[in-house]
Amino acid sequence: MFEEEGALWFRATALGDEKDRVVKRSNGVLTYFASDIAYHRHKLERGYDLLVDIWGADHHGYVARVKAAIKALGYQKDKLEVLLVQLVNLLEGGKIKAMSTRSGEFVTLREVLDDVGSDAARFIFLTRRCDSHLDFDLDLARSQNQENPVYYVQYAHARLSSVFRNAGEQEVSLAKPQDIDISLLSTPEDIKLLKQLDAFPCLVADAALALEPHRVSYYLTELAGQLHGYYTRHRFITDDPDLTQARLLLADVTKRVFRKGLGLLGVSAPEKM
Repeated sequence: MFEEEGALWFRATALGDEKDRVVKRSNGVLTYFASDIAYHRHKLERGYDLLVDIWGADHHGYVARVKAAIKALGYQKDKLEVLLVQLVNLLEGGKIKAMSTRSGEFVTLREVLDDVGSDAARFIFLTRRCDSHLDFDLDLARSQNQENPVYYVQYAHARLSSVFRNAGEQEVSLAKPQDIDISLLSTPEDIKLLKQLDAFPCLVADAALALEPHRVSYYLTELAGQLHGYYTRHRFITDDPDLTQARLLLADVTKRVFRKGLGLLGVSAPEKM
């Protein structure tokens, strides 16, 4: 830190930033940068291993100064990971909704949530990398059909729930996994679905390490496509009790993966739709 012209400055250039930054103005008022330093210091002193900030893409020039401050506080710069989020276009009626802060015309996130619901908003926002542009179609998000990505995935979960309701009506219950002959799951659709389910744990771990939750929504959409295709080709409750048990186990595991995956995204997994 140094003083110049009555202001308090942070010598950021010594730590990789392009110029030094004012922390306290000559009138005694603290800058936003000062509050950022205090915020990140507080988080680090509380023992966090990694700080993840989500900023708008227009703040890319701010990254170096905050990382410089973290280094000045005695921590490694890589303690901070900044995700730069691109702007989102809102579409309605096939047209982009015009917004301008200067004229006071804009749509808030709260208005979007009230309009389409949190499930649709969360899922659709997480269908892209944060650094990719997204056209958020309000008409699509409101729709209750399989063109809506969150409806498409939630409907797959609801379909599996209906399988178990039908099984209960026929007094068929799922046996213990160790008592089920899973070798009966031998069709190409079975194998494809089993491989997709097997990939889930690694997919989640990789998404977490890469800070890319969109991988989960992409995976669930692909899994839903496989499940819908399977549902139209094969019966889960058949005339063969052993095959029925194998397929009910497959349905149970698939349903669990849908529920866990949607839960990670903060999206509900309805039993009926």
